[in-house]
Amino acid sequence: MSLAYGKGRSGQLPPNVNRILLVKNLPFKITSEEMYDLFGRYGAIRQIRIGTAQKTRGTAFVVYEDIYDAKEACSHLQGFNVMGRYLVVLYYQTNYKAKKVDLLKEEERVERLRRQYKSMSNEDEDGLD
Repeated sequence: MSLAYGKGRSGQLPPNVNRILLVKNLPFKITSEEMYDLFGRYGAIRQIRIGTAQKTRGTAFVVYEDIYDAKEACSHLQGFNVMGRYLVVLYYQTNYKAKKVDLLKEEERVERLRRQYKSMSNEDEDGLD
């Protein structure tokens, strides 16, 4: 039996599970040390990035070394009360923005084709008269 299946870990994970957690609704005054203490209970952490800009305050990214540690942290810390705020812990979807951009490009391509074929059909109608 391999080590990856230790600690009650199953072999199959849902496709949205990954090593990067997006944490929302954090207290603005939380420190890096407090974040490492809180999230480090569930496994080795590669990196924590706490938002400091006006739009990103109260959010953080937590990157675990192991995907199973991230899964455990996400399930245990979802709704956890920290300094009077309930955490929202999600798996970060890296390809979400890429899909959105691809959708916009595809919509533009379809619109160009519609205009092209509309103009071609108008030319064909003119030729029939």
